[in-house]
Amino acid sequence: RKGILAGAQAAAKDLNVKVVYTGAPQYSINQEVTTMEQVIAKKPAGILVSSMNAKAMTPVINKAVEAGIPVISFDSDAPQSKRYAYLGTSNVQAGQAAADYLGKSLNGKGQVAVITTPGELNLDQRVQGFEQEMKSKYPKVKIVAVQNGNSDQITTAQVTSALLQTHPELSGIFADEADEGTGAATAVKEAGKTGKVKIVSFDMDKATLDQIQQGLITATVAQGEWNMGFWGLMDAYTVHNDLATPVPNWQKNGVDPVPPSVDTGVTIITKSNVKAYLNLGY
Repeated sequence: RKGILAGAQAAAKDLNVKVVYTGAPQYSINQEVTTMEQVIAKKPAGILVSSMNAKAMTPVINKAVEAGIPVISFDSDAPQSKRYAYLGTSNVQAGQAAADYLGKSLNGKGQVAVITTPGELNLDQRVQGFEQEMKSKYPKVKIVAVQNGNSDQITTAQVTSALLQTHPELSGIFADEADEGTGAATAVKEAGKTGKVKIVSFDMDKATLDQIQQGLITATVAQGEWNMGFWGLMDAYTVHNDLATPVPNWQKNGVDPVPPSVDTGVTIITKSNVKAYLNLGY
């Protein structure tokens, strides 16, 4: 994501180091492993990586660390690997934040639907947090459907159109992925219900921010992407230069010199603060 790269570049400027952005040409775990192998061969001072598949990435992450290259994980972790730290979002808490905002926007009552892509752990956790928070804090808000948008705008628009027909009293939608948010907004607009059906989306790609500015999406839950990049690079720099010494010979004693897990938090973006994010140019 561009926000993560922007954070890393800001830290690099502060530290007078160079950031090289790379990745697999296709969304493929085999290609990600191959790319990681290629990066290790170049012997960088540190690597920041988001793992598509934790099990597949663990051996190659360990290979980097054993070669003396500090690895920092962000966004999607490989928790059983030897990476020094993970910086990312607590997805359960992110789902809770979405429920809090939507519940308040609906004055604590109404019918809502959730659009997600089942089977993806981070998205499942967002739904879990949303459902838990809504049930405990807003018992008069009823979740009438949880539908599969398949992380696709067109599919989500179709799903949303069907939801609006099946549940004519629907007053809120939580879409826990950006393309699903924009797809839902399109369907709500076509049904002539913009504003009547409040949409809380996820992340802050330009399409989402534009739709918030236009009033088509009510709010989005933005992950702390910049913090992932900035503090992730700071961690790698700290380990590489041995700047933190929690105990003497921390390497041999198995003590992590940086916090092993950091929740980089979320921000609710609405029409009132969306310009600040659009001006970043991500």
